[in-house]
Parts: sequence; C-alpha cells; structure tokens
Amino acid sequence: MNSEADTKTTPLLSRQIVIAAAITGALGITIGAFGAHGLESLFDSRGYDADFAAKRASQFEVGVRYHLIQSAMLLALAAIPFGAQRWRRWSLRLGLVGQTVFCGSLYLLVLTDTPILGAVTPVGGVCLIFSWLMLLPMCWRSAAQ
Repeated sequence: MNSEADTKTTPLLSRQIVIAAAITGALGITIGAFGAHGLESLFDSRGYDADFAAKRASQFEVGVRYHLIQSAMLLALAAIPFGAQRWRRWSLRLGLVGQTVFCGSLYLLVLTDTPILGAVTPVGGVCLIFSWLMLLPMCWRSAAQ
C-alpha cells in the first residue's frame, strides 16, 4: 500500500519541480534568443548555402519549441494538487532526461554539424512522451482514492 505521503503532492517536491521549470525555461529562452540572433552569423561563417542553413535553423527551432513546451509541462506538474509522488517524480525525471537528450542533441547537431547526433534524438523523444504518460497513473491513483 502507498502511504499518504506518496499519494499527495508535497511542497518540497513541488518546489523542486518549479526550480527545474525555472532553470529549463530560462535556458530555453536563452537558447532560443541565440537561435534567433546568432545562428545566421554562425552559418554565414561556415559558408552554409541557404537551403542547408534553413534546414539546420528549422532543427534548432524544433529543439527550442520542445524545450519550452516541456518547461511549461514541468510547471503544470508542480501545480497538480493530486497524484502519487512516485509518478510525479518519474514524470520529472523522464522530462528532464528527455529535454536534455532530445533538445540537446538537436542543438549540438546544428552547432557542431554532427549529423550522427540525430540518431540519439529519438531516445530523448521517447523519454518526453513517457514523461507525459506518467500523468495518467497519477490521475488513476487519485481517482481510486
């Protein structure tokens, strides 16, 4: 049986999740600003043709978009007033790993022009998907109580 502490959100865990959301959100905005203002000069310095530069810029934008969406999801996770702590922690962990691997591999692929990094991006995507799916058992456990 789960203890009552495991079935209700605790202020400490919520605080930790908000801190993670604040850090990842600030990083997402910073990285997005670099993408909007610095990528073009980076691509120009490397002599990328317009089509290749557009492809890489699009990949970078996908990373920023998912980065910020996941940061917002973390805020929502912290605010949910019900659900087992175990599932909340797994959602947090998978979200942070997924954000790092998915978005980070896209950022590095673009910045270093290392296409092989695209092979690890789906691993991060799977972690992101499962971080969202962890919300379901949180709801089921809460509904049963």
